Amino acid sequence: MVLYTAPFPNSCLSALHAVSWALIFPCYWLLDRLVASFIPIACQKRQRADDPCYLQLLCTVLFAPVYLALLVASLPFAFVGFLLWSPLQSARRPYIYSRLEDKGPAGGAALLSEWKGTGPGKSFCFATANLCLLPDSLARLNNVFNTQARAKEIGQRIRNGASRPQIKIYIDSPTNTSISAASFSSLVSPQGSDGVARAVPGSIKRTASVEYKGDSGHHSSDEAANGPASGDPAEGGSLEDACIVRIGGEDGGRPPEADDSASGGQARNGAGGGSRGQTPNHSQRDGDSGSLGSPSASRESLVKARDGGSGEPGTTNSKLPYKASGVKKAAARKRRHPDEAFDHEVSAFFPANLDFLCLQEVFDKRAAAKLKAQLHGYFEYILYDVGVYGCQGCCSFKCLNSGLFFASRYPIMDVAYHCYPNGRGSDGLASKGALFLKVQVGSTPQDQRIVGYISCTHLHALPEDSAIRCEQLDLLQDWLADFRKSTSSSSTANPEELVAFDVVCGDFNFDNCSSDDKLEQQHSLFTHYKDPCRLGPGEEKSWAIGTMLDTDNLYDEDVCTPDNLQKVLETEEGRREYLAFPTSKSPGAGQKGRKDLLKGNGRRIDYMLYAEEGLCPDWKAEVEEFSFITQLSGLTDHLPVAMRLMVSAGEEEA
Repeated sequence: MVLYTAPFPNSCLSALHAVSWALIFPCYWLLDRLVASFIPIACQKRQRADDPCYLQLLCTVLFAPVYLALLVASLPFAFVGFLLWSPLQSARRPYIYSRLEDKGPAGGAALLSEWKGTGPGKSFCFATANLCLLPDSLARLNNVFNTQARAKEIGQRIRNGASRPQIKIYIDSPTNTSISAASFSSLVSPQGSDGVARAVPGSIKRTASVEYKGDSGHHSSDEAANGPASGDPAEGGSLEDACIVRIGGEDGGRPPEADDSASGGQARNGAGGGSRGQTPNHSQRDGDSGSLGSPSASRESLVKARDGGSGEPGTTNSKLPYKASGVKKAAARKRRHPDEAFDHEVSAFFPANLDFLCLQEVFDKRAAAKLKAQLHGYFEYILYDVGVYGCQGCCSFKCLNSGLFFASRYPIMDVAYHCYPNGRGSDGLASKGALFLKVQVGSTPQDQRIVGYISCTHLHALPEDSAIRCEQLDLLQDWLADFRKSTSSSSTANPEELVAFDVVCGDFNFDNCSSDDKLEQQHSLFTHYKDPCRLGPGEEKSWAIGTMLDTDNLYDEDVCTPDNLQKVLETEEGRREYLAFPTSKSPGAGQKGRKDLLKGNGRRIDYMLYAEEGLCPDWKAEVEEFSFITQLSGLTDHLPVAMRLMVSAGEEEA
């Protein structure tokens, strides 16, 4: 399949579109600024209440007439531009594909050679997030603002979180329950005075996995999520920037063997022991140091002890060539329920070695371009500006695209987009739909392609329209079945492709705890795809938390940083205060008044589902870890979620 790298089939149409948008944009921008000046966010409301002479209020009074006058003057040009722009949309393509080729050891072509479908298996990491990158006037309705700056900051944080190293730390002493969060700069490729990376001597071994163990063999499971070191990782780093650090104890016990069955293998993120890590594009960009998601900020946040835990320097082996940068208590962040087969956590960072990223509500074109520019530092393949405009392909006129955005480290083979035809009200103005992708993740020694399917969607938002959402879920399943059938080049007798995974994710706009959402909770989608957080219709697992934040409290000091939000969400009181819960239909019952009576952990409307059927025979996909991510605190009103799938041959697992 040919992927579209431009929105129009020829340069003439592209030029006409550029002219039409140039005529429309001044009117669009002025209208957005004018409306935004009258929609204060929560902190501005508080400042106005405290100070009647608040500067922002004076600016509104001063600039609103100017915006209005310029808006009226720009209307004739916008009208001419609209007459030219509208018919052009019938020729517009439904997405734009962008590739920033990476010829390094972590480029898409190199990744395909890592897994041959044999060996212990291969893990793939997926994440989804709703970013609320709307025009600023609309974003303020959700208590977020400054869309362009947020888009750049979000891209930096995701890139820095995904490109950080993974570190495996073994502690030999049974009496020492603390875990050292070793810094990337002190453990990996320390540089000499000449700036050249040096090999790390001693007991540090490079790998691409995350495990923490005591000498008893039990998981203590706490991740040292450091940001990338300053400087260019391309200098002597390749994809080997995760470490095993062996720390001796008083008993002089021997570290666990690398092939310990509890660890699942050292190279769980690489296939069959293949090493992976950062690409040459992962170097720190200008402005990253000031970002909360920057490497420096990441390192600073990681050296803080959790839950009051602090370790004594004497508990580590004095022979370790580089001192750990901080100490945490065991299992402070990542926990495994006794009856759960995988790790789950509230994490302050996006997972290291993130492979696929699905985003929603990236509506603003300029914000999408800024986000793309940042994410191309880590993801080689990106799809953006997904959707249709005008009356093309949908029943009503569309002012906004679908808001869907996809980024991948693996090559994209096929793409399809469908617009939901039943949107209504304010949702009908956007071309919400579903994006279907087929990616190649490896090849067998017999030259059979190993592929995966990913579906990203954003369902109807109006809470009273359960029937519309159910219709959209029906369409989603039908479209996905058609996409798999039309893009498959295999037959049962001659399989040219082996399917490794089938994942569906996105913002579904319903939860699994509200009585008003019972219709969606019982949809057949959940019989074909498995939700790691769900026990059944209306019943969540105890560790699952809501992904919708209470917008009134987004900028409170207790939750304004990733670390702070992570700590708050690890407590029941914090979740009740800062997560959104189902609204009451009884008059006069407010959100906060209901929270004392509510059970559960908030509204989880962002989903990550995976199929256990329809894969290659004798292969199975199992969740390795699941995380709720706080790294975008203060930048969006949703919590991103991530899932790591281990794909392996059933025969070898037996």
